Amino acid sequence: MSDAVTVRSCRGLDELRSCIALQKEIWSFTDAELVPLRMFVVAEKVGGQVMGAFDGDEMVGFALSVPGTRSGYIYLHSHMLAVREQYRNSGLGRRLKLLQREDAIARGIELIEWTFDPLEIKNAYLNIEKLGAIARRYNINQYGITSSPLQGGLPSDRLIAEWWLQSERVKSLLATGKNPQFRPEAAIDVPAQIYQWKSAAETRSHAQQVQKRNREQFLQAFDSGLAVLGYERDSLGNGKFLVGKWDEKWSHASRE
Repeated sequence: MSDAVTVRSCRGLDELRSCIALQKEIWSFTDAELVPLRMFVVAEKVGGQVMGAFDGDEMVGFALSVPGTRSGYIYLHSHMLAVREQYRNSGLGRRLKLLQREDAIARGIELIEWTFDPLEIKNAYLNIEKLGAIARRYNINQYGITSSPLQGGLPSDRLIAEWWLQSERVKSLLATGKNPQFRPEAAIDVPAQIYQWKSAAETRSHAQQVQKRNREQFLQAFDSGLAVLGYERDSLGNGKFLVGKWDEKWSHASRE
């Protein structure tokens, strides 16, 4: 299905409005939590990105980023990546991210960052193993308690993905399909049952316990100077973050 879909920059207000509709469909946000049309318009005007995925004339996914600065360098913060349910697991999310990378490199930008829920197993696998992002920072309850059922009423804890677009790590992954080897110094587990536990009030405490345990492990690892460099999934669907030492140095690889 992904091969029949075109990915490109969005054009015109109607396509930007389709991004709003997809937000509602995918995350079930309240109107107050939706990123509004004006933000998509502004992102295009100030050096951000609004990339769309189209099956014919129908938008089935999008990626939104806005520019930021750190240590005097411009980078992009990729705020949203959305793919309609029936188009998932086809590589479409990765295609949108790679289009973001291509556009950023053409403009001389070295870094794209985004946040992701460390309890979302498939998303974590995409970010770490299919794109080559690393993570060295953890934000507690970044967006507050949201209305999205995907969050399950839990604090919106987030890892920050750093995608160093021209790093040896990323270039090696794109050339070989595998991240460079490293020596894991710690592992942080996410059980496959986490989705079921989050979705029901009677089991939500199990999900909260996993989140609290993993939060402490991430913070301890990052305080020790380690980074998420790998991610594994087993045959039962369980996920595992692999943490080690990142040995590449970049111009503005600040943790702040």
